Amino acid sequence: MGKGKTEIELTYDSESAILLVKGVGMTMKPEFSTVTSKGQLVIPAKLRRKLGIQKGTRVAITEDNHRLVLQPITRKYIDSLWGSLKEGPSLVDALTEDRRREFEIEERKIKNYRTRR
Repeated sequence: MGKGKTEIELTYDSESAILLVKGVGMTMKPEFSTVTSKGQLVIPAKLRRKLGIQKGTRVAITEDNHRLVLQPITRKYIDSLWGSLKEGPSLVDALTEDRRREFEIEERKIKNYRTRR
């Protein structure tokens, strides 16, 4: 294997028809659940505890290459986003500029209204 490359071991589990991935210091083992007639899915307790999912926790669901990806919206997840937009434009500056433009438009409307009277 080349320099800087990580060795990954793929194992196909024929019993569960799942590809297991080992490497990068982790092993992904599948947990199973069944979708109900109402489209509901029970997240196994082991995963709920590990990820801090409690009753009422919102979960973002996205589709990625024919897979469902569930992201619990927990305090830990929100905290992990802190500072992730540092390199982009300032949202505060954009909001301030937008409010300034709105104020100027309203001021012109008032001025035009007063000059018509």
